[in-house]
Amino acid sequence: MENTVNESAIKKLKLLFTVVDRPKAEFYLDVLGQFAVNFQTVMGGKGTASSEIIEMLGLNNQKAVILSVIREDQADEILRCLEEKFATVRRGNGIAFAVPLSSVIGVNLYQFLSNNRFGRGSEYEN
Repeated sequence: MENTVNESAIKKLKLLFTVVDRPKAEFYLDVLGQFAVNFQTVMGGKGTASSEIIEMLGLNNQKAVILSVIREDQADEILRCLEEKFATVRRGNGIAFAVPLSSVIGVNLYQFLSNNRFGRGSEYEN
């Protein structure tokens, strides 16, 4: 008997935090967009190093904090991709981590956040 996966099955969600230099925010938004992330928002942040250390090391303390809602089954793949980009993109250093979301209110909101548009009654049904 062949195993089948129900496309509309409930998928757990995580909130991904990605902290990068502000000029790289658009680049990382595009990287995350490759994973069909339906919700992302960017907030400004500031590093904690003193201005003397920043100048001495030639760092940028103006950061972008990208919040993305991702499916748990994609978290490892997304984090591996970000780790690879942090290591290979010029001045593309950053940090990323994901925490589980314990609840989401509303079926339509859940379907949007989980990129699960093929549920019952969907306009995308075949």
